[in-house]
Amino acid sequence: METAIDRYALRKMGYGLYIVSSIMDGKPNAQVANTVFQVTSEPARIAAAVSHGNLTHEYINHGRLFSVSVLQESTPFSFIGLFGFRSGRVIDKFASAAHRYGSTGCPIVIENAVAVMETRVVNQIDIGTHTLFIGEIVGAEILNDNPPMTYLYYQEKLKGKTPVDSPTFIPILPGQ
Repeated sequence: METAIDRYALRKMGYGLYIVSSIMDGKPNAQVANTVFQVTSEPARIAAAVSHGNLTHEYINHGRLFSVSVLQESTPFSFIGLFGFRSGRVIDKFASAAHRYGSTGCPIVIENAVAVMETRVVNQIDIGTHTLFIGEIVGAEILNDNPPMTYLYYQEKLKGKTPVDSPTFIPILPGQ
């Protein structure tokens, strides 16, 4: 007998909203992600799940670097849309966003961020539609004390949608 899975139970897990950035051949790119988390404290490592189809995936896979910007709760929806709903294949996402380059040369979005981290990839795991990139932190900084945006806030207060290639996408099944 097959056990029923209520996918909405997964939405009870805590998620944030982040910008994951990388660089390839001197060109920066970034995307919004909600699946970023700390995996070890010594050495300090974080993981980010990135869709195989995203340009950022190609950049991280090539350069073995990524940065994470933790978005603040007051981040405008238009800013999230710049990094979340448009491809770096079509636009330069960094043309209008405040950013800097870290010690590795990786771009770091500082606009609307409460904290930033820069990593070097030490491992990666193919998890089907996504790759889980594990990065050792080489730099981290708190930018301000504003509250970070949670994915629940994004969905409920900003009425943000979950893209089909997100790890947390829930398809609507017949009869729902």
